[in-house]
Amino acid sequence: MMSNQKCIRLVLFLTRGVSLQTWDKIGMFEREVAIYRRLQEHGVQVTFVTYGDASDLKYADRIPSIRILCNRWGLSPQRYERWLPVLHGWYLLRADIYKTNQTSGADVALRAARIYHKPLIARCGYMWSYFVSREQGDDSEAARLARKQEKQVFTAADRVVVTTERMQNYVVDQYNLKNSKMKVIPNYVLTDFFRPNKNGTYKSGRIFFVGRLDDQKNLFALLEAIQGLNVELDIIGDGSQRKALEKSARENKVNVHFLGNRPHTELPQYFNKAEIFVLPSLYEGHPKTLLEAMSCGLPVIGTDVSGIRELISHRKTGYLCGTSPHQIRGAIQNVLANKILRTTMGKNARQFVVENFSLERVLKMELSLLEELTYWKET
Repeated sequence: MMSNQKCIRLVLFLTRGVSLQTWDKIGMFEREVAIYRRLQEHGVQVTFVTYGDASDLKYADRIPSIRILCNRWGLSPQRYERWLPVLHGWYLLRADIYKTNQTSGADVALRAARIYHKPLIARCGYMWSYFVSREQGDDSEAARLARKQEKQVFTAADRVVVTTERMQNYVVDQYNLKNSKMKVIPNYVLTDFFRPNKNGTYKSGRIFFVGRLDDQKNLFALLEAIQGLNVELDIIGDGSQRKALEKSARENKVNVHFLGNRPHTELPQYFNKAEIFVLPSLYEGHPKTLLEAMSCGLPVIGTDVSGIRELISHRKTGYLCGTSPHQIRGAIQNVLANKILRTTMGKNARQFVVENFSLERVLKMELSLLEELTYWKET
């Protein structure tokens, strides 16, 4: 239980348009709910506000005691979002704290917080405006909307939670917030589950990637990088570029297995089958799959870009390289050719994740924040 023995009623607002079915379909359900299961063990009553229809209620058996509030009326997404604070008002009124899962849709949580006078934690795992600016341009309408919503939500929230110090500095500088309003709580890794285990079908020369198949991940560069190498690449994930990537792999006779989305519970076996993990992204927030690979003691190669360079110490906990096919290819060749380096980086990576990103460590930070806001509310 929490130190003051008081039950805290927490409401989590999912990202705009996201349902529990979404989490399940892309294989991230278990990873996302893990922290809330543990919070329950410490006296926190948890409610999820989702954008799914009544079929989200079928997940009640998988997350006992977590209340699920969804669009059980079958309203259009626009009408549901507009009336959400009223439709779920009975539960929202009785909550103690609201929290957002990401910035997109945080305006709905803010509106509810103002109606019912509840403290709001604006949490974001990645900087929405930065990602949109990279994808659509800094002056695009989408980027301007993202910055506008970030400013509105971050300014009004009682605490702003980000996953890295780099993101904290960005928010403070961009929106003129005080550091005292900020809290850095990193993404967590289930380190007891994601652990080294080479008893499976480990194969020399096997490369592994997990993530969305879109521009950000720079996967065409990875395919070009491994052309002609005696390696095979397993890719887990789906996205807008999948068909084009499959076509490129066929035409260039690259040995790639596109495995689609897989449940989070299956990922450790894939990590432990591989010789190296490669994340060739052009930019990142706080990549969970990279941390999970490191937790499995897998030697990792990451591009020297924002979001990755903060996690990898070159040739110590992983290997950094540029984003071009030539640079990625050189990194793969160097790492595959040096068994001692692979072993050293894998061991160091595992230790680094266990010490900094374990669920237990992040759980303590989450509980401390909830207690802090509950005490603030009562006084």
